[in-house]
Amino acid sequence: MSNSPVRLGVLISGSGSNLQAIIDNCETGIIPAQVAVVISSRGDAYGLERAKNHKVPAIHIAREEFLDDAAYNHAILEKLQEYGVELVIMAGYMRLLGKEILDAYHNRVMNIHPALLPSFAGAHGIKDALDYGVKVTGVTVHFANEVYDEGPIILQEAVPIQEGDTEDTLAERIHALEHVIYPKAIKLYCEGKLKIEGKKVRITVSDTEHFIDQQI
Repeated sequence: MSNSPVRLGVLISGSGSNLQAIIDNCETGIIPAQVAVVISSRGDAYGLERAKNHKVPAIHIAREEFLDDAAYNHAILEKLQEYGVELVIMAGYMRLLGKEILDAYHNRVMNIHPALLPSFAGAHGIKDALDYGVKVTGVTVHFANEVYDEGPIILQEAVPIQEGDTEDTLAERIHALEHVIYPKAIKLYCEGKLKIEGKKVRITVSDTEHFIDQQI
């Protein structure tokens, strides 16, 4: 990696709380990166306002304005390239990313999921884990591929399910952990410490560095 901040392109569909955590960590210098552009699939996503509050370009690209998914993904890709994006971050982006973007950013697209993958993949990871009755769930950050929630796993952390938990109470603890673990994963990438070997992601640290103990 160069000494220049890594340029991030963040894809959102909603409130953008993970986006906020990423922006904050970039602005404090904890992550050696900058959010170059935020792109939303929804025009009413509050994440667009978060971006504007930090003077980050905020763009809404509506699927219905394009003939098909390929054309839609090409439009997103053009904006990512226009802003010199080096790493794509999916932060509550509720669409399957197309091969047009995945091919252009091979092994450079990250996603976060509110469960311990490969368990409880899909759009309802928190509810599914709670309904199943497992005692532990958690958060997974992974590189995205053409299948929902399947790419190589970067980081995972567990969240115990407490007696009497509701979907809302469990989601609150999971989202709080997301705001810690996602910046950690991005930081590792920006520092050149991630290496993909097949389906595994190796994390390289020096003998004197104990990343797991760091607080971000």
